[in-house]
Amino acid sequence: MSTNPSGDVPVRRIDRVLAFMSLGLLVLSIVSFFAIMIASASGADMSTGIWPMVGVLVYIAPIVAFALLLAVLIMSFVRRARANRGG
Repeated sequence: MSTNPSGDVPVRRIDRVLAFMSLGLLVLSIVSFFAIMIASASGADMSTGIWPMVGVLVYIAPIVAFALLLAVLIMSFVRRARANRGG
């Protein structure tokens, strides 16, 4: 893998996909949080329908997003170390 003239390592497609998935999960979690706040303020029954899944999503999505972002960082550091090492 060759580097560009500025010395930076090029960004691969998997890095972009993981980064956007991480961002998407964070946005989805925030939207779900506000949906729960609005629904519970309006008196919706939070124990039926889709609401239990939305509630779990608020807890799980940020953790998965952090893991995806961590994977992107680790892959980037490994790729940069290999490029600096010359192999």
